Amino acid sequence: MIAATLHRPADRIVLLGLGALVAALVLLVAIFLPRVSVGPAGKDTPQPELVPAVAEHGGQHVIYVMKHEVTVAEWNRCHADGVCALNLRTRPNQDAATTPATGLSYLDVGEYLAWINARSDGGYRLPRVAEWEHLAAPVLPEEPDPIFTDPDLTWASTYLLGEQKSRALRPQGSYTTSPDGIVDLDGNVWEWTQDCYAGASGASPSRCPAYFVAGEHLAAVPFLVRDPARGGCAVGSPPAHLGLRLVRDTPL
Repeated sequence: MIAATLHRPADRIVLLGLGALVAALVLLVAIFLPRVSVGPAGKDTPQPELVPAVAEHGGQHVIYVMKHEVTVAEWNRCHADGVCALNLRTRPNQDAATTPATGLSYLDVGEYLAWINARSDGGYRLPRVAEWEHLAAPVLPEEPDPIFTDPDLTWASTYLLGEQKSRALRPQGSYTTSPDGIVDLDGNVWEWTQDCYAGASGASPSRCPAYFVAGEHLAAVPFLVRDPARGGCAVGSPPAHLGLRLVRDTPL
């Protein structure tokens, strides 16, 4: 014979107490978690902090710019969802939540864009070169007069006169904040733009072999390259790191 289990009133009191505790914890989590957007795929994606900024000289065109570059932690959410193929790692002394995501090709960036737009209300894109240069102008140093006047030696002037920043990857906030409130535009992470560099080939944007990345100077990098030191650069010293910062034409 199977013995019956008796549920005493004290057992019910304990169970009710645990239920109330769990409900309270759920309520606290709902209050204090960062704001998220539930996209069409039903996934919760924390939205990046955006700041408004005028994006052209003498104009009124306002765009909404990520205050910080995309971090390793943000990138790996895309990887965990199976959209971004690349899984980024940090060194033992780095915090994934504040370390910029780097080692990214243009194709990698396209995966992240597809992911964040599918899990939000959409609208994220890469900046245009003209937009990026205007945003960064207040924090980038003025270009010195070139040593060589021959256009074919522009790279030599840039290399010899340009400030050579350390290649060490530093956490967000290590460089300057622009008057608009955008952080690290003058850092050592070059950021992909949407502008195609076709060169002499005259390739159409739909079959673009390389894109401009913006940092201390502009560089043209082939769309498959993750390590700019091995992937070519139009002029000047090669970028130290390849990362991304997204913009929107409308606020959240």
